[in-house]
Amino acid sequence: MFLGEYHHSIDAKGRLTVPARFRQLLEDGGYITMGFDSNVVVMPKEYFEARSKVLQEQNITDLRMRQLSRLWFSQAERIAPDSSGRIMVPQFLRNKRGLDADVVLVGSGDYFEIWPPAEWNEEAARIMKDAAEGYSQIDMSASGNG
Repeated sequence: MFLGEYHHSIDAKGRLTVPARFRQLLEDGGYITMGFDSNVVVMPKEYFEARSKVLQEQNITDLRMRQLSRLWFSQAERIAPDSSGRIMVPQFLRNKRGLDADVVLVGSGDYFEIWPPAEWNEEAARIMKDAAEGYSQIDMSASGNG
């Protein structure tokens, strides 16, 4: 499971050192794609491919499904950590999400996200505000019964 928050840098060639704990979960490779927020998402191979299969099984006549499919596949690239534990963040994703030298890697359970620091700080503040205002409505008990 991808856990934690890490501050790292993307070098001039687009390489990003992945924390050792995250690297272990990418041993079989993975995919990097544009996230739905102001971020980029890195998913292990099995996770990405399982979601891709679900997407491909949707009704092709549904415009929203075609649009989501275009977004999902056109923005994705296959990745694998190199011998130094780095992955390549494609230039087009760096440009679209404003990822410069400094980035924040955020564990999100089955995948991790790469954020520009300012956007992550805003999102983290929004999360904390929302937590104070209403996450009590979400049942987090193991049984789902409170």
